[in-house]
Amino acid sequence: MSVTIELLAARAGETARRRRSRGGYWLRVVRRLRRDPVTVVCALVLLTIAVLAIAAPLIAPANPYKTSMLNRLLAPGAPHHLLGTDELGRDMLTRLIYGGRLSLFMGLTPVINALVIGGALGILAGYVGGAINTGIMRTLEVFFAFPSVLLAISLSGALGAGIGNTLISLTVVFIAPIARVAEAVTTQIRSLDYIEAARASGAGALTVMRVHVLRVVLGPIFIYASSLISVSIILASGLSFLGLGVKPPEPEWGLMLNTLRAAIYTSPVNATLPGAMIFITSICFNLVSDGLRTAMDVKE
Repeated sequence: MSVTIELLAARAGETARRRRSRGGYWLRVVRRLRRDPVTVVCALVLLTIAVLAIAAPLIAPANPYKTSMLNRLLAPGAPHHLLGTDELGRDMLTRLIYGGRLSLFMGLTPVINALVIGGALGILAGYVGGAINTGIMRTLEVFFAFPSVLLAISLSGALGAGIGNTLISLTVVFIAPIARVAEAVTTQIRSLDYIEAARASGAGALTVMRVHVLRVVLGPIFIYASSLISVSIILASGLSFLGLGVKPPEPEWGLMLNTLRAAIYTSPVNATLPGAMIFITSICFNLVSDGLRTAMDVKE
């Protein structure tokens, strides 16, 4: 009886130590992020853009689809048009706010889809190894033969323009690199003692991958995936600019950049505003990803 009580007490103590260790790690991550002014400022900028995009129907000063040929290409500061108007007389501020919805959606959704699919394939390949590893990774390596921009354009051209096809194209582009990171990390940890102990205790392969492998692999692939969001935004905007993404008259920064390019000499400020939003959003995502990577590199 006393031995059983001692074992239970030891297990409870070990569980408490693990919880304190995890809590201490994440507290240190938060403290490091708070001490990084660049990451904090960029995160606030992204949060502001996201809030404006979500609350667009409540705060936008005009209808994003309402045209006025009498008010075409008004300069910023014009009455009732703080940032001027576009080539069809639509309010630029309203279009930019609404454009954040589609641009953020097109940037985040493919990365999230690729994180789930590529992470699962990479963990499976790294844990099982052998012929399964070879089959999965060699198949995915085919996509590395093409630059990401060319691959996205090719897939979108084959599937056709539209939001759904653009999401599919970008998801395919990002699956391979995320799977490679997941496979590399899984291969490094699959022979560690706690993984061997889990297998020896009778845990199945799916249980070991879900409980013991995923919690280690999730951090590295999450950080890597966060760095791909800016790339996804740029690629999605580029596809819309080429006419392979969002279709008119939807407000989207890449499409707005395309429709305003003819006005670059007559109204340069109006024409560059969508590009400025793409640049600011993508660079902020990059800097937040770098800050997150540094903050999570905490040595126990």
